[in-house]
Amino acid sequence: MTTEQFIAAKAVEAVKALYGAELPASIMQVQITRKDFEGDYTLVVFPLLRTSRQAPAATAAAIGEWMTENCPEVASFNAVQGFLNLCMSNIWWRENLSLIAGDPDFGRLPSTGRRVMVEFSSPNTNKPLHLGHIRNNLLGAGVSELLKAAGDEVIKATLVNDRGVHICKSMYAWEKLFDGATPESTGIKGDHLVGDCYVAYAKLEKEHPEVIDDVHRMLVAWEEGDPHVRALWEKMNGWVFDGFEQTYKALGISFDRTYYEHDTYLLGKELVQKGLDMGVFVKDPDGSVWCDLTADGLDRKLLLRSDGTSVYMTQDLGTAERRFAEYELDSHVYVVGDEQNYHFQVLKLVLSKLGFSWADQIFHLSYGMVELPEGKMKSREGTVVDADDLIEKMYREAKATSEESGKLDGLSEDEKERLYRMIGLGALKYFILKVDPKKKMLFDPKESIDFNGNTGPFIQYTHARICSILRKSAEGGMKLAVADGAVLSPKEIRLVKLLESYPAKVAEAAASYSPAIIANFSYDLAKEFNQYYHETPILREADATLLSMRLTLLDTLASTLRKAMGILGIELPERM
Repeated sequence: MTTEQFIAAKAVEAVKALYGAELPASIMQVQITRKDFEGDYTLVVFPLLRTSRQAPAATAAAIGEWMTENCPEVASFNAVQGFLNLCMSNIWWRENLSLIAGDPDFGRLPSTGRRVMVEFSSPNTNKPLHLGHIRNNLLGAGVSELLKAAGDEVIKATLVNDRGVHICKSMYAWEKLFDGATPESTGIKGDHLVGDCYVAYAKLEKEHPEVIDDVHRMLVAWEEGDPHVRALWEKMNGWVFDGFEQTYKALGISFDRTYYEHDTYLLGKELVQKGLDMGVFVKDPDGSVWCDLTADGLDRKLLLRSDGTSVYMTQDLGTAERRFAEYELDSHVYVVGDEQNYHFQVLKLVLSKLGFSWADQIFHLSYGMVELPEGKMKSREGTVVDADDLIEKMYREAKATSEESGKLDGLSEDEKERLYRMIGLGALKYFILKVDPKKKMLFDPKESIDFNGNTGPFIQYTHARICSILRKSAEGGMKLAVADGAVLSPKEIRLVKLLESYPAKVAEAAASYSPAIIANFSYDLAKEFNQYYHETPILREADATLLSMRLTLLDTLASTLRKAMGILGIELPERM
């Protein structure tokens, strides 16, 4: 039971005792007391005035007096007009700490019974993953873990866009310009080699615009099953898949289900025919099929080209139907950049017109683009920040910063290398995930690796500091316990309050699909601990009861930081 729930329950008892009325706990409005007033939590008494038939201040005072007389957990109160500010007693905070410390599943919410699919990454096989993909992957993985912590069953899915005009462009350039080059012959990672082909094609088309006709003929040949085109497509996609797998592994990304566009692009064609039969879609004289959404304030949407080839919308209609049927989903979350807002607006509307009741269960997690100090990235111009290069850069930044700090003395070379990777990835993931998904963001690798401020390394170092204290206490034979005689200081109460808020933060973050809420909770907890650490002599405490309580508090802080940062996919080292 949270403090808010406890106060609401006691307020129900107070109203019954004072006014003889049975009120539901849901009517009780409890909130954290504003900083400019004395108190921990505030009961808003205005909804109770009809029952009390007293002025707001009198009602608040009467309930406050009843609580202090009948609840040892409430130490004191002050009534300010219609607001009852309550100070909770040491008994309450001590018991709360004991309950949190003794619950290995603290922060994990009860099962909702919901089954949710989260689709993310979904790259094209004509280029390597870049910084934009990193934000997509980290958001998708973070939201998946968030929903799991909030009690949902989650299926992590990706749709690999492995066919289409963009793929044929890389294939065409490789045949014309790359003289049989392979990853083995060039020493270039497979997805990078195919990306080079895509950039080369863009330059070729600028000089010879007519080559696009050859590319379209190649796409038609692919759809007709031409053996030569299919063999080339399989070979080059194989290079890319190998490259992607290396990048995913480095980022700690995995999927429960992988879909491929070459398997799914035909699925929507059956729905196109269904829409035509229902009169929802229309066929133009050239054979193309459209859905007219002008009456809904949108425009006409192409669903099938005149040559019979599919578009993205066709595929998304078909894959959505298959997934909801295959997994009996309660919800489907698409993690896709905000430039596709219109696409998903259309997708939901078209599915609704086709009669699918679950169309409203589709949610587009729209996120802002990642930019660099020098501006936007452009794939076809080869100006993107490659994911592999960025991961390596973060490793180098972590290594340089750690060596400058001189804090890694005594670690073996292997331990240092593992730590550099952990710090570099932690910095990258945290810097991206601490920003609300809806916001555009500017990524600065050097700023992200700072060991001070709102960064991953700061939280990692805080965890290592706590672990160091706990190791020393274990070596000295000190015990962890929360005994009845332990009295918590205001700073310790503040830390317990923050810990207590963690499950609510999980629920809030999951409801808004925002890992940023968990990231910033972790920072607040780490920052509060560091202030406490600098003011409190923990291991030098002579009172054994107080020392045991403080060690329990530290152990619980470390555990909660691991859970919270684990949602973000960030490891916390024990030594740093």
